[in-house]
Formats: sequence, structure tokens, C-alpha cells
Amino acid sequence: MLFLFLKEIIMRIRVILSLIFGILWSCTSKVESITTTVTENNADALERPYVILISLDGFRWDYVEKFNPPNLSKFVESGVKAESLIPSYPTKTFPNHYTIATGMYPDSHGLVGNTHYSVKNKSVYSIGQRKKVQDGSYYGGTPIWVQANANGMVSASFFFVGSEADIKGIHPTYYYDYDGKITNDKRINQTLQWLEMPEKQRPHMITLYFSNMDDAGHRYGPNNEVEINKALQKVDSDLGVLFDAVDASELPIHIVIVSDHGMHEVKTQDLIAYDDIRNDELFIGMNNGSIINIHPKDPSKTDSIFNLLKSQENRFKVYKTENSPHFDYIPSHENWGSIQLIADDGLYFSSNNRIEGRIKYDRNITGEHGFPHQMKDMHGIFYAKGPKLKKGHTIPSFKNIHVYPLLCEILGIDPPKDIDGTLEPIKDALK
Repeated sequence: MLFLFLKEIIMRIRVILSLIFGILWSCTSKVESITTTVTENNADALERPYVILISLDGFRWDYVEKFNPPNLSKFVESGVKAESLIPSYPTKTFPNHYTIATGMYPDSHGLVGNTHYSVKNKSVYSIGQRKKVQDGSYYGGTPIWVQANANGMVSASFFFVGSEADIKGIHPTYYYDYDGKITNDKRINQTLQWLEMPEKQRPHMITLYFSNMDDAGHRYGPNNEVEINKALQKVDSDLGVLFDAVDASELPIHIVIVSDHGMHEVKTQDLIAYDDIRNDELFIGMNNGSIINIHPKDPSKTDSIFNLLKSQENRFKVYKTENSPHFDYIPSHENWGSIQLIADDGLYFSSNNRIEGRIKYDRNITGEHGFPHQMKDMHGIFYAKGPKLKKGHTIPSFKNIHVYPLLCEILGIDPPKDIDGTLEPIKDALK
């Protein structure tokens, strides 16, 4: 009898330990256990709010106050805004969109320019090369849609840097390869269709991208008020359709509107001809406007290349990478290269062909970005509205690395531990 009693006790202990182990395993492996693209929200995700992250490329921090677009102005008044959103250096489109998507500085995620040399891949990554844009091996970090996926949450993207790539083997559940010819209204209509899907398939994390303001800023310069206002009113009208539909829905939707950078007027005399400096025999040079990354072909010649470039300084300065100005950290990612050329304040590296073309077609004024983020013209926007956010509230300017933890907080998921951003600088946006 004693033996049977002890045997029953042991069996019960084993059951209890098994249950405890199962609970602990499910908690600790929750993120790691989902390694394929989620097609249905799990039970936990069904209870979470919705987030639409909208990027308005090239939307400078002061455009709304300057031009008073009706829908965005109303949105700002009824939600939260930051005085500005501070981009990462260099203030280029791909590095900063991906910083917003991952909560990491370019130095951490490795996408250091619209065009850059990838040491790991031993090739040049460029935004115009579709196969490389869609190759997940060029992207570090964990984009917000991958983190949502890891938590059993359906996601969607109608364009965002990185969303076309198989990062960690994952795409958003629904996504489109980039095509600038697709109109804003089609992008918005698709977003509304996603929100009308059955709740198991309905995405909780959605990204949208619009390029109107960047296009106008580059072509006409940010100080051409007629053309900038025209582009702004078009975007505002399109967004108004989305705002009205979201307001009419009964879903707990949060809309977060950001931009990757601002825009600065550049005249032809502000351009520096990089062709006069480049030396394809000695180094690979990656031009991102105010900065050129230098990768010596023979690392043993780094010092001699540095001295050669120093002797050519004219409206730009030469630095060893770890001594370069304008960064919020000591740059150390191998994709930077070992030497940086930094244009003097307000100046911009370009090609001889582009400079000659501007003179030929009498285009003395355009808009550019890529400058140090200490220049206020490079600052973008942060506007947000939703059930978890304050109304009619303004917060100080903050760095774009901090958007990611806010998205995670709204979605009710934990951010990865290796991100550079924190919730602290932006938590005052929350109720």
C-alpha cells in the first residue's frame, strides 16, 4: 500500500512539474517559436490594438504650421505631436526609414546609406537595385512587422523600407514590392480593405509610405511655397479619406505619422564635384550627399590614402571614421569604411554630370537631405492619434530610434533587447 501511495505521489509531482515547465517554456519561447510568416492572429494578438505607421517621405518639421493643411491640422489638434522628429546621420531615406522600423541607429542595423558598400556581402547596396533591396541579408535588426509576427500577429505593408526583403526569413503577411506609380488612393483603399478583413486575418501592424513631399522638395526646393503647398494639399486630401474611415470604424486603431528627414535648399554653387576626388584604383567611395564613405582596397594603405585625401581638402574635411563629426555615437560598423569625407556646412557632394545638367537646364535651386541632423531643416515630423495616446498634446523633439518602442508599447508586445531606442523620451505621449 505504501508503495502504491508513493507511486501516486510521484506521478502527481511529475504532472505538476510538466505543467510548470510547459508554462515556462511557452513564456520564454513565445518570440522564438514562430519562425514562419503568420497568416492568422493568435488568441493573444486578437486582443491587441491596431497600428498604422505612415511615412511621409521628406516632410519637413514646419510644413503643417506653415501651410495649415486641414486634415493634418485637425489630426494634430486631436492627438499628440512632437516639436520635431530628429533623424539619424546621414539623413537619407533608406537608413532613416529602417531606423524607424527597427529602433536602431544605422551603425547597428548596417544600412548606412541609400548607397553603401556591404562588407559582409562584398557588394554595393543601392536603392535602385531591386534584387538587393529584396535580399534580407543586407538588413540587420528586427523590423516591427517581424517582431509582430514573432508574437503571433498578422502584419501588412503598402511600402516601407525593408518590407520587401526576407529579413530573418520573414515578410509582412501582406506586402507589395515598391512601385512609385501606384497612386495614394490605391494604397489607402487597400489599407481600408485590410481593416475590413475577418479579425483572424486582419493585420494589427500596417505600414504605409507616400513620397509626394520628397518629390516636390527635391524638384523645387523646400522654399518654393507654391509647389510645396500643392503637394501638401494633395497628400492631406488623400489622408483625409483614411482618417475619416478610421474615425468611423469601431476598431482601436492608432495612427502614427512620421517622416524620415526634412529638406534643405541647395544651389548649384553649393555642390562639390566628387569626380575630382575619386580614385577607383585606391578606394571605393560611397556618396551620400554630405558624407562619402571611403573603403580602401588595400587596408594597409589606409594611412597613405587618408593623407592623400587630406591634401585635397577643399570645402570638405577628411576624418578617420571613429573621429567623424555629426554622429550620436562613435561610428564603428564596417559598412562605413575606414575614412569619411564630410562636406562643409550646407555643401553637398555631387557628380560632374549632375552639376553640368543643372547649369544646362538652368536648375539653380533644388532640395536635398543627408546633411547633419543638427541642421533643423533636416528634422521631420511625429504625429500620432489613438485610444492609448493623449489629445492635443505636444512633446519635445526626440530621436527617431524611439518610435519603435512606442509602437511595441501600443501593440502590447516587448521590443527586442538589442535596440537603441527606449520608451522614456516618448512616454509622455501615452495616456
